[in-house]
Amino acid sequence: MSTSPTVWNQTFSTVRHLYLEMEAVARHLAPPVSRVALALPFLRSGLTRWDGFLSLSAGTQFLFEEQFRLHVFGGEYAFPAPDQLALATAAAEIVLPILLIVGLGTRLAALGLLVMTGVIQLVFPDGWANFHLYWAALALSIIAIGPGVVSIDHWIAKGDVRLDSPEAAR
Repeated sequence: MSTSPTVWNQTFSTVRHLYLEMEAVARHLAPPVSRVALALPFLRSGLTRWDGFLSLSAGTQFLFEEQFRLHVFGGEYAFPAPDQLALATAAAEIVLPILLIVGLGTRLAALGLLVMTGVIQLVFPDGWANFHLYWAALALSIIAIGPGVVSIDHWIAKGDVRLDSPEAAR
């Protein structure tokens, strides 16, 4: 029993249509889902670093001064300026994920978290397979594909948000 070319053509056409629909949906969903997936672990970590508004926790200061060490070339090295680095890290772990979630300065925020992931890898070299590889992959994907249509960056680029309009000046 043979199948006619028309049946194969219809089947191929249906499969191709479903594939294109799936791609269109994923093209809209992948960027915001990726942004949130990368943002959440950093935001959760950032929220634990504060004892109140602009008050860095003593635990965070202790970690950066006494516990965290850079593992480079077989040696362990203390962070330079640990108090300033703790403050900058705690702020970045709040600001960069928020920027990612709303899609503002998306590629730069993802780059910032990629750099942080690299530093975290130097502090916790055994964490690459469980966390760091996935964070780096998400950050690189966001940098490559951009913020997507559900983002402030997209609205600004499209012209929906006019910062130079007379209404914005009022």
